[in-house]
Amino acid sequence: MPGAAGRQVRSRKEQLLLIASGAAAVVLTASAVAAVVITGDDEAPEKRAEATVAAAPPAWTVAAGRRLTSGTGLRYDGSMSVGGKPVQAHLRLSPSGLATGTLTAGALKADVVAIGGDTYIKAGPAFWRDYVPEVPNGGYYAGRWSKAPKSVPGFDVPDVLGPEAIARLLAKAPADPPEENVNGVPAYRIKTRGAEYLMTAAAPHRLLSVHAGGPNAPLFTAAPVAAPATLFAELRPRVAGLGGATDPAVRFSPGSLTFSSCDQNPNGCTVSVPATMSVPRDTVPDGARAQLRATITSEGERLGSCTASKTVPANRALVLRCTVTSKRWRNWMRSALDNPGSYPYGATAHVVGEAVPEDEVEKLLARVDRERAAVVKPAPTTPSTPGPAEPGPSEPGPSESQEPSGRPEVATSQTPGRP
Repeated sequence: MPGAAGRQVRSRKEQLLLIASGAAAVVLTASAVAAVVITGDDEAPEKRAEATVAAAPPAWTVAAGRRLTSGTGLRYDGSMSVGGKPVQAHLRLSPSGLATGTLTAGALKADVVAIGGDTYIKAGPAFWRDYVPEVPNGGYYAGRWSKAPKSVPGFDVPDVLGPEAIARLLAKAPADPPEENVNGVPAYRIKTRGAEYLMTAAAPHRLLSVHAGGPNAPLFTAAPVAAPATLFAELRPRVAGLGGATDPAVRFSPGSLTFSSCDQNPNGCTVSVPATMSVPRDTVPDGARAQLRATITSEGERLGSCTASKTVPANRALVLRCTVTSKRWRNWMRSALDNPGSYPYGATAHVVGEAVPEDEVEKLLARVDRERAAVVKPAPTTPSTPGPAEPGPSEPGPSESQEPSGRPEVATSQTPGRP
Protein backbone atom coordinates (compact mmCIF):
# COMPACT_ATOMS: atom_id res chain seq x y z
CA MET A 1 0.00 0.00 0.00
CA PRO A 2 1.50 3.29 -0.99
CA GLY A 3 2.00 5.49 2.00
CA ALA A 4 1.93 9.17 2.56
CA ALA A 5 4.74 10.96 0.83
CA GLY A 6 7.01 13.23 2.80
CA ARG A 7 9.35 15.80 1.27
CA GLN A 8 12.42 17.51 2.59
CA VAL A 9 13.61 20.80 1.06
CA ARG A 10 16.83 22.46 2.06
CA SER A 11 17.37 26.03 0.86
CA ARG A 12 20.69 26.74 2.53
CA LYS A 13 23.35 25.13 4.71
CA GLU A 14 22.04 26.62 7.98
CA GLN A 15 18.37 25.75 7.53
CA LEU A 16 16.39 22.75 6.36
CA LEU A 17 12.64 22.50 6.29
CA LEU A 18 11.10 19.05 6.29
CA ILE A 19 7.42 18.53 5.72
CA ALA A 20 5.70 15.17 6.19
CA SER A 21 2.05 14.96 5.44
CA GLY A 22 -0.54 12.89 3.65
CA ALA A 23 -2.23 9.56 4.08
CA ALA A 24 -1.40 6.00 3.19
CA ALA A 25 -3.86 3.50 1.86
CA VAL A 26 -3.66 0.65 4.32
CA VAL A 27 -5.19 -2.78 3.96
CA LEU A 28 -5.74 -4.35 7.32
CA THR A 29 -6.70 -7.78 8.43
CA ALA A 30 -6.74 -9.63 11.71
CA SER A 31 -8.10 -12.69 13.42
CA ALA A 32 -9.51 -13.81 16.66
CA VAL A 33 -11.15 -16.65 18.46
CA ALA A 34 -14.95 -16.91 18.50
CA ALA A 35 -16.63 -16.54 21.88
CA VAL A 36 -19.31 -19.02 22.91
CA VAL A 37 -22.15 -18.06 25.25
CA ILE A 38 -24.17 -20.78 26.90
CA THR A 39 -27.59 -19.90 28.27
CA GLY A 40 -29.92 -22.01 30.29
CA ASP A 41 -33.62 -22.44 30.93
CA ASP A 42 -34.98 -20.59 33.95
CA GLU A 43 -37.78 -23.14 34.54
CA ALA A 44 -37.21 -25.49 37.44
CA PRO A 45 -37.22 -29.19 36.57
CA GLU A 46 -40.36 -31.06 37.53
CA LYS A 47 -38.38 -33.98 38.94
CA ARG A 48 -34.98 -34.02 40.59
CA ALA A 49 -32.53 -36.27 38.75
CA GLU A 50 -31.09 -39.12 40.74
CA ALA A 51 -27.33 -39.05 41.28
CA THR A 52 -25.55 -41.68 39.22
CA VAL A 53 -22.06 -43.12 39.24
CA ALA A 54 -20.29 -43.34 35.89
CA ALA A 55 -19.21 -46.81 34.91
CA ALA A 56 -15.49 -47.46 34.91
CA PRO A 57 -13.91 -47.47 31.44
CA PRO A 58 -13.07 -50.87 29.96
CA ALA A 59 -9.76 -52.29 31.14
CA TRP A 60 -8.33 -52.54 27.62
CA THR A 61 -8.93 -48.80 26.98
CA VAL A 62 -7.27 -47.88 30.29
CA ALA A 63 -4.19 -49.92 29.39
CA ALA A 64 -4.08 -48.52 25.84
CA GLY A 65 -4.48 -44.96 27.09
CA ARG A 66 -1.74 -45.40 29.68
CA ARG A 67 0.60 -46.71 26.99
CA LEU A 68 -0.11 -43.69 24.79
CA THR A 69 0.41 -41.06 27.48
CA SER A 70 3.53 -42.65 28.98
CA GLY A 71 5.29 -43.21 25.68
CA THR A 72 7.52 -41.04 23.49
CA GLY A 73 4.74 -39.59 21.36
CA LEU A 74 3.28 -40.51 17.99
CA ARG A 75 4.43 -40.10 14.41
CA TYR A 76 1.83 -39.68 11.67
CA ASP A 77 2.26 -39.95 7.91
CA GLY A 78 -0.64 -39.55 5.54
CA SER A 79 -2.46 -37.61 2.88
CA MET A 80 -5.44 -35.33 2.53
CA SER A 81 -7.17 -33.18 -0.04
CA VAL A 82 -7.08 -29.40 0.42
CA GLY A 83 -9.24 -27.49 -2.03
CA GLY A 84 -9.41 -30.61 -4.17
CA LYS A 85 -5.60 -30.84 -4.36
CA PRO A 86 -3.51 -33.60 -2.76
CA VAL A 87 -1.33 -32.72 0.23
CA GLN A 88 1.07 -35.01 2.09
CA ALA A 89 1.29 -34.60 5.87
CA HIS A 90 4.11 -35.67 8.18
CA LEU A 91 3.53 -34.87 11.85
CA ARG A 92 5.05 -35.82 15.20
CA LEU A 93 3.22 -35.24 18.47
CA SER A 94 4.47 -35.37 22.04
CA PRO A 95 2.41 -37.27 24.64
CA SER A 96 0.58 -34.07 25.66
CA GLY A 97 -0.20 -33.11 22.05
CA LEU A 98 2.55 -30.63 21.17
CA ALA A 99 3.05 -31.05 17.42
CA THR A 100 5.61 -30.31 14.73
CA GLY A 101 5.78 -31.34 11.09
CA THR A 102 5.17 -30.37 7.49
CA LEU A 103 2.47 -30.27 4.83
CA THR A 104 3.85 -30.86 1.33
CA ALA A 105 2.09 -30.18 -1.96
CA GLY A 106 4.44 -30.84 -4.85
CA ALA A 107 7.18 -28.25 -4.60
CA LEU A 108 5.25 -26.23 -2.00
CA LYS A 109 5.65 -26.78 1.72
CA ALA A 110 4.12 -25.48 4.92
CA ASP A 111 5.73 -25.99 8.32
CA VAL A 112 3.35 -26.89 11.15
CA VAL A 113 3.51 -26.42 14.90
CA ALA A 114 0.79 -26.87 17.52
CA ILE A 115 0.82 -25.78 21.15
CA GLY A 116 -1.70 -24.49 23.65
CA GLY A 117 -4.56 -26.05 21.73
CA ASP A 118 -3.85 -24.05 18.55
CA THR A 119 -2.17 -25.00 15.28
CA TYR A 120 0.07 -22.65 13.28
CA ILE A 121 1.51 -22.83 9.78
CA LYS A 122 4.40 -21.07 8.05
CA ALA A 123 4.36 -21.10 4.26
CA GLY A 124 5.26 -19.05 1.22
CA PRO A 125 2.87 -16.88 -0.79
CA ALA A 126 2.24 -19.61 -3.40
CA PHE A 127 0.97 -22.02 -0.73
CA TRP A 128 -1.40 -19.39 0.67
CA ARG A 129 -2.63 -18.50 -2.81
CA ASP A 130 -3.18 -22.07 -4.03
CA TYR A 131 -4.24 -23.89 -0.86
CA VAL A 132 -5.81 -21.20 1.33
CA PRO A 133 -7.70 -19.08 -1.24
CA GLU A 134 -10.51 -18.31 1.19
CA VAL A 135 -8.19 -16.03 3.17
CA PRO A 136 -8.10 -12.55 1.55
CA ASN A 137 -4.64 -11.06 1.01
CA GLY A 138 -2.90 -14.29 1.92
CA GLY A 139 0.43 -12.72 1.05
CA TYR A 140 0.27 -10.73 4.29
CA TYR A 141 0.72 -14.00 6.19
CA ALA A 142 3.35 -15.58 3.97
CA GLY A 143 6.81 -16.29 5.34
CA ARG A 144 5.84 -16.10 9.02
CA TRP A 145 3.90 -18.09 11.55
CA SER A 146 0.13 -17.69 11.34
CA LYS A 147 -2.72 -19.39 13.10
CA ALA A 148 -3.93 -22.15 10.79
CA PRO A 149 -7.19 -21.42 8.96
CA LYS A 150 -10.00 -23.94 9.36
CA SER A 151 -9.27 -25.45 5.94
CA VAL A 152 -5.60 -26.24 6.68
CA PRO A 153 -5.27 -28.93 7.81
CA GLY A 154 -9.05 -29.06 8.25
CA PHE A 155 -9.14 -30.60 11.75
CA ASP A 156 -7.89 -29.89 15.26
CA VAL A 157 -4.41 -31.45 15.33
CA PRO A 158 -3.90 -31.74 19.14
CA ASP A 159 -7.48 -32.89 19.83
CA VAL A 160 -7.54 -35.51 17.08
CA LEU A 161 -3.94 -36.78 17.02
CA GLY A 162 -2.58 -36.00 20.50
CA PRO A 163 -1.90 -39.11 22.63
CA GLU A 164 -3.53 -37.60 25.72
CA ALA A 165 -6.62 -36.61 23.72
CA ILE A 166 -6.87 -40.10 22.20
CA ALA A 167 -6.56 -41.65 25.67
CA ARG A 168 -9.53 -39.55 26.86
CA LEU A 169 -11.57 -40.66 23.85
CA LEU A 170 -10.69 -44.31 24.44
CA ALA A 171 -12.09 -44.10 27.96
CA LYS A 172 -15.54 -43.74 26.34
CA ALA A 173 -15.07 -46.67 23.96
CA PRO A 174 -17.14 -49.86 24.38
CA ALA A 175 -15.70 -52.87 26.15
CA ASP A 176 -16.17 -55.03 23.07
CA PRO A 177 -15.94 -52.78 19.97
CA PRO A 178 -16.42 -54.10 16.42
CA GLU A 179 -13.43 -56.05 15.20
CA GLU A 180 -12.10 -56.14 11.62
CA ASN A 181 -9.08 -57.42 9.75
CA VAL A 182 -6.47 -54.83 8.72
CA ASN A 183 -3.77 -56.37 6.55
CA GLY A 184 -4.05 -59.60 8.46
CA VAL A 185 -4.12 -57.94 11.89
CA PRO A 186 -7.32 -58.07 13.99
CA ALA A 187 -8.19 -54.49 14.93
CA TYR A 188 -10.80 -52.45 16.76
CA ARG A 189 -12.40 -49.51 14.96
CA ILE A 190 -13.21 -46.77 17.48
CA LYS A 191 -15.56 -44.10 16.13
CA THR A 192 -15.64 -40.66 17.78
CA ARG A 193 -17.07 -37.31 16.83
CA GLY A 194 -13.87 -36.06 15.23
CA ALA A 195 -12.18 -39.18 13.90
CA GLU A 196 -12.01 -42.96 13.60
CA TYR A 197 -9.15 -44.86 15.25
CA LEU A 198 -7.90 -48.33 14.34
CA MET A 199 -6.16 -50.17 17.19
CA THR A 200 -4.87 -53.71 17.41
CA ALA A 201 -7.40 -55.96 19.12
CA ALA A 202 -4.66 -57.80 20.97
CA ALA A 203 -2.66 -56.23 23.78
CA PRO A 204 -0.86 -53.87 23.95
CA HIS A 205 -3.53 -52.36 21.62
CA ARG A 206 -1.26 -50.31 19.39
CA LEU A 207 -2.68 -47.39 17.40
CA LEU A 208 -2.52 -48.32 13.71
CA SER A 209 -4.16 -45.41 11.92
CA VAL A 210 -6.39 -42.37 12.27
CA HIS A 211 -9.04 -41.22 9.80
CA ALA A 212 -9.83 -37.66 10.83
CA GLY A 213 -13.15 -36.03 10.03
CA GLY A 214 -13.64 -32.72 8.25
CA PRO A 215 -13.71 -31.69 4.60
CA ASN A 216 -10.16 -32.84 3.78
CA ALA A 217 -10.65 -36.47 4.86
CA PRO A 218 -7.07 -37.00 6.10
CA LEU A 219 -5.91 -40.57 6.64
CA PHE A 220 -2.79 -41.21 8.72
CA THR A 221 -0.74 -44.24 9.63
CA ALA A 222 0.53 -44.06 13.21
CA ALA A 223 3.67 -45.27 14.98
CA PRO A 224 5.56 -44.39 18.15
CA VAL A 225 8.15 -41.62 17.89
CA ALA A 226 11.49 -43.41 17.69
CA ALA A 227 13.69 -40.45 18.68
CA PRO A 228 11.82 -37.95 20.92
CA ALA A 229 14.94 -35.79 21.23
CA THR A 230 14.70 -34.90 17.53
CA LEU A 231 11.01 -34.07 17.93
CA PHE A 232 11.80 -31.49 20.61
CA ALA A 233 14.86 -30.26 18.72
CA GLU A 234 12.56 -29.26 15.86
CA LEU A 235 9.64 -28.16 18.04
CA ARG A 236 11.41 -25.75 20.37
CA PRO A 237 12.81 -23.26 17.81
CA ARG A 238 9.46 -23.22 16.05
CA VAL A 239 7.68 -22.33 19.28
CA ALA A 240 10.35 -19.71 19.97
CA GLY A 241 9.43 -18.08 16.65
CA LEU A 242 5.71 -17.78 17.43
CA GLY A 243 5.99 -14.31 18.96
CA GLY A 244 3.90 -12.01 16.79
CA ALA A 245 2.24 -14.91 14.95
CA THR A 246 -0.77 -13.65 13.01
CA ASP A 247 -4.40 -14.76 12.99
CA PRO A 248 -6.03 -14.40 9.57
CA ALA A 249 -9.70 -14.74 10.58
CA VAL A 250 -10.40 -11.15 11.77
CA ARG A 251 -10.11 -8.03 9.61
CA PHE A 252 -9.94 -4.28 10.08
CA SER A 253 -11.08 -1.22 8.18
CA PRO A 254 -8.16 1.24 7.95
CA GLY A 255 -7.91 4.94 8.44
CA SER A 256 -5.25 7.28 7.04
CA LEU A 257 -1.58 6.67 7.71
CA THR A 258 0.24 9.66 9.19
CA PHE A 259 3.83 10.52 10.18
CA SER A 260 5.05 12.21 13.34
CA SER A 261 8.46 13.21 14.76
CA CYS A 262 10.13 12.53 11.42
CA ASP A 263 11.28 15.97 10.23
CA GLN A 264 14.96 16.62 10.79
CA ASN A 265 15.05 13.63 13.18
CA PRO A 266 17.82 11.10 12.55
CA ASN A 267 16.71 9.16 15.64
CA GLY A 268 13.52 7.85 14.10
CA CYS A 269 10.20 8.34 12.35
CA THR A 270 6.83 7.33 13.82
CA VAL A 271 4.01 5.89 11.70
CA SER A 272 0.41 5.92 12.99
CA VAL A 273 -2.57 4.00 11.59
CA PRO A 274 -6.13 4.09 13.00
CA ALA A 275 -8.15 0.92 12.46
CA THR A 276 -11.56 -0.53 13.29
CA MET A 277 -12.28 -4.23 13.55
CA SER A 278 -14.71 -5.19 10.79
CA VAL A 279 -14.73 -9.00 11.11
CA PRO A 280 -16.15 -10.57 13.17
CA ARG A 281 -19.04 -8.17 13.13
CA ASP A 282 -20.48 -8.99 16.55
CA THR A 283 -18.77 -8.80 19.95
CA VAL A 284 -15.01 -8.36 20.05
CA PRO A 285 -13.54 -11.79 20.92
CA ASP A 286 -11.82 -12.05 24.25
CA GLY A 287 -8.11 -11.28 23.94
CA ALA A 288 -8.29 -10.16 20.31
CA ARG A 289 -5.21 -8.19 19.27
CA ALA A 290 -4.20 -6.08 16.29
CA GLN A 291 -0.67 -5.85 14.96
CA LEU A 292 0.85 -3.07 12.82
CA ARG A 293 3.75 -3.65 10.42
CA ALA A 294 5.03 -0.56 8.65
CA THR A 295 7.88 0.11 6.21
CA ILE A 296 9.30 3.51 5.21
CA THR A 297 10.83 3.97 1.76
CA SER A 298 12.36 6.76 -0.28
CA GLU A 299 12.37 6.53 -4.07
CA GLY A 300 12.30 2.74 -3.95
CA GLU A 301 14.91 2.40 -1.21
CA ARG A 302 13.78 0.72 1.98
CA LEU A 303 14.71 2.86 4.97
CA GLY A 304 13.42 0.61 7.75
CA SER A 305 10.45 -1.20 9.29
CA CYS A 306 8.72 -1.36 12.66
CA THR A 307 5.96 -3.28 14.41
CA ALA A 308 3.52 -2.68 17.26
CA SER A 309 0.46 -4.45 18.67
CA LYS A 310 -2.46 -3.72 20.97
CA THR A 311 -5.49 -5.42 22.46
CA VAL A 312 -8.67 -4.51 20.58
CA PRO A 313 -11.02 -2.54 22.88
CA ALA A 314 -14.74 -3.17 23.22
CA ASN A 315 -15.60 -0.31 20.83
CA ARG A 316 -13.49 -2.05 18.11
CA ALA A 317 -11.47 1.09 17.26
CA LEU A 318 -7.80 1.72 18.05
CA VAL A 319 -4.71 3.57 16.81
CA LEU A 320 -1.45 1.69 16.31
CA ARG A 321 1.92 3.42 16.25
CA CYS A 322 5.46 2.23 15.69
CA THR A 323 8.79 4.02 15.16
CA VAL A 324 11.45 3.21 12.58
CA THR A 325 14.91 3.64 14.14
CA SER A 326 17.05 1.75 11.65
CA LYS A 327 20.59 2.58 10.57
CA ARG A 328 19.35 3.24 7.04
CA TRP A 329 16.90 5.85 8.30
CA ARG A 330 19.62 7.56 10.34
CA ASN A 331 22.08 7.61 7.45
CA TRP A 332 19.47 8.82 4.98
CA MET A 333 18.32 11.65 7.27
CA ARG A 334 21.88 12.74 8.06
CA SER A 335 22.68 12.82 4.36
CA ALA A 336 19.58 14.95 3.77
CA LEU A 337 20.59 17.36 6.52
CA ASP A 338 24.11 17.72 5.07
CA ASN A 339 23.10 18.12 1.43
CA PRO A 340 20.53 20.59 0.08
CA GLY A 341 17.80 19.06 -2.04
CA SER A 342 14.42 17.34 -2.14
CA TYR A 343 14.00 14.04 -0.28
CA PRO A 344 10.54 12.45 -0.61
CA TYR A 345 9.62 9.49 1.55
CA GLY A 346 6.54 7.37 2.09
CA ALA A 347 5.29 4.36 4.01
CA THR A 348 3.27 1.19 3.56
CA ALA A 349 1.53 -0.55 6.43
CA HIS A 350 -0.63 -3.57 7.20
CA VAL A 351 -2.63 -4.33 10.31
CA VAL A 352 -3.31 -8.00 10.95
CA GLY A 353 -4.64 -10.03 13.84
CA GLU A 354 -2.07 -11.14 16.37
CA ALA A 355 -2.46 -14.68 17.68
CA VAL A 356 0.59 -14.86 19.97
CA PRO A 357 1.92 -11.75 21.76
CA GLU A 358 5.68 -11.60 22.16
CA ASP A 359 5.45 -11.83 25.96
CA GLU A 360 3.62 -15.19 25.76
CA VAL A 361 6.50 -17.03 24.12
CA GLU A 362 8.46 -17.67 27.32
CA LYS A 363 5.45 -19.43 28.85
CA LEU A 364 5.09 -21.62 25.77
CA LEU A 365 8.79 -22.48 25.81
CA ALA A 366 8.58 -23.39 29.49
CA ARG A 367 5.84 -25.87 28.64
CA VAL A 368 8.00 -27.40 25.90
CA ASP A 369 10.98 -27.67 28.24
CA ARG A 370 8.95 -29.34 31.01
CA GLU A 371 7.69 -32.05 28.71
CA ARG A 372 11.07 -32.50 27.06
CA ALA A 373 12.61 -33.13 30.47
CA ALA A 374 9.92 -35.71 31.24
CA VAL A 375 10.00 -37.53 27.89
CA VAL A 376 13.63 -37.38 26.73
CA LYS A 377 15.61 -39.66 28.99
CA PRO A 378 19.30 -38.90 29.56
CA ALA A 379 21.75 -41.10 27.71
CA PRO A 380 23.06 -43.99 29.84
CA THR A 381 26.49 -43.45 31.27
CA THR A 382 29.30 -45.75 30.24
CA PRO A 383 31.70 -47.28 32.76
CA SER A 384 34.61 -44.97 33.38
CA THR A 385 38.07 -45.98 32.30
CA PRO A 386 41.35 -44.94 33.85
CA GLY A 387 42.38 -41.58 32.47
CA PRO A 388 45.04 -38.96 32.99
CA ALA A 389 45.94 -37.71 36.43
CA GLU A 390 43.72 -35.20 38.17
CA PRO A 391 44.48 -31.70 36.81
CA GLY A 392 46.22 -29.32 39.11
CA PRO A 393 44.85 -25.99 40.34
CA SER A 394 46.22 -24.12 37.33
CA GLU A 395 45.08 -26.68 34.77
CA PRO A 396 41.45 -26.47 33.62
CA GLY A 397 39.75 -29.87 33.57
CA PRO A 398 37.79 -31.13 30.59
CA SER A 399 34.47 -30.60 32.35
CA GLU A 400 35.05 -26.87 32.48
CA SER A 401 34.76 -26.60 28.69
CA GLN A 402 32.19 -29.37 28.14
CA GLU A 403 29.53 -28.41 30.67
CA PRO A 404 26.45 -27.12 28.79
CA SER A 405 24.97 -23.78 29.72
CA GLY A 406 21.97 -23.80 31.99
CA ARG A 407 19.72 -22.18 29.40
CA PRO A 408 19.60 -22.63 25.60
CA GLU A 409 20.90 -19.69 23.64
CA VAL A 410 18.98 -18.17 20.74
CA ALA A 411 20.84 -16.61 17.83
CA THR A 412 19.22 -14.08 15.50
CA SER A 413 20.37 -12.50 12.26
CA GLN A 414 19.51 -9.36 10.36
CA THR A 415 20.38 -8.26 6.86
CA PRO A 416 23.00 -5.50 7.19
CA GLY A 417 21.84 -2.06 6.18
CA ARG A 418 23.68 -0.02 3.64
CA PRO A 419 25.45 3.12 4.85
